[in-house]
Amino acid sequence: MHEDFGLDSAQLRALCKDIDIIVNGAATTNFSERYDAAFDVNVLGAKNVCAFTNKCTKLKMLLHVSTAYVAGEQEGLIPEKPFLMGETLRVGTHLDIESEINLIKEARRELRANCSTEKAEKKTMKELGLKRARHFGWPNTYVFTKAMGEMIMGHLRGRFLVVIIRPSIITSTLKEPFPGWMEGIRTIDSVMIGYAKQILPFFIGDLDLIIDVIPGDIVVNAMMVAMAAQLKDQQPQTIYHVTSSLRNPAPSALVVESMHRYFFENPLCKGRNGEHVRMKKMRFFSTLAQLRFYTALVYKLPLQMLGLLNIALCGVFSRYYNKLACLFDDTNLERLRMAMNTDQNNNGSYYLDFDPKSVDWDDYFYRVHIPGVVKYTCH
Repeated sequence: MHEDFGLDSAQLRALCKDIDIIVNGAATTNFSERYDAAFDVNVLGAKNVCAFTNKCTKLKMLLHVSTAYVAGEQEGLIPEKPFLMGETLRVGTHLDIESEINLIKEARRELRANCSTEKAEKKTMKELGLKRARHFGWPNTYVFTKAMGEMIMGHLRGRFLVVIIRPSIITSTLKEPFPGWMEGIRTIDSVMIGYAKQILPFFIGDLDLIIDVIPGDIVVNAMMVAMAAQLKDQQPQTIYHVTSSLRNPAPSALVVESMHRYFFENPLCKGRNGEHVRMKKMRFFSTLAQLRFYTALVYKLPLQMLGLLNIALCGVFSRYYNKLACLFDDTNLERLRMAMNTDQNNNGSYYLDFDPKSVDWDDYFYRVHIPGVVKYTCH
């Protein structure tokens, strides 16, 4: 993200006179993004937004959209608390953002000095991001850089109010602008599409665990109410987990059962003659060892046997052989819901629903989300 959003002086002056609230949702969400690209958008982007806010004379508030997964792979109840500058998830380490900037610059210099190809540079920067993330206790470059973005926001927030929204996995809308609406393929949707097309027969995942998902319109409603509440209460900084794992958890088994039921009744795959292909249930393995054993038994062993038979029969089969768990505390968000309910009852104002308890997960996935995936991503 460019300094001052790439605006010239005249545009900047005109804009700064009128803005009273800024919502920053810009981010790269690729888990394995190259480190320099993720850092530029998720960290320096946050820094540039803060610098811009200080030029806005009427500014009252900045709302920053982060992610609940800045918590990394911690277990238990994750509190709605800010990251302090330099704080990490790994004991005995300290994060210096300026040092990370210099590290990226040095890596770029070395790559260019060695005349590295674009492909080699991309691979090196991806590996660097993952290495730095894991060194400090985060599982991937995305959540690592989003955590640094939060640190920047807290450190440079200045005189204005700051709201940080941390949603979990955002899925299609529950109600607004209409049920099932979405843009792009989300985390769990790639699994659903792979299953619907019968190109993903198995997957690694523990069906005894819950999956923390939240419909997109619930996130938007929470953002709007949080901004109104912050202006009223004048709290310098508040963090909200917009999540479902604590109040209304969605079991992974329920999501998978909804997926099986929907595509058994509404198959997408067709055979050579246009007839619908009979769906098979997807297999799930809770550990990598189980998955490796299954693939070795079902795929690798038969292929090896076919290879030996192919050698014995002088290559007659050649053409066939060649083809073959944590909870996010949402106390701040619950207080916000209670306060909004009180205000709504007192003055009859319009109700914005952002309560995860209002979602019937079985009905939502079967009648809303999965049809939305089919409608907006498969056609």
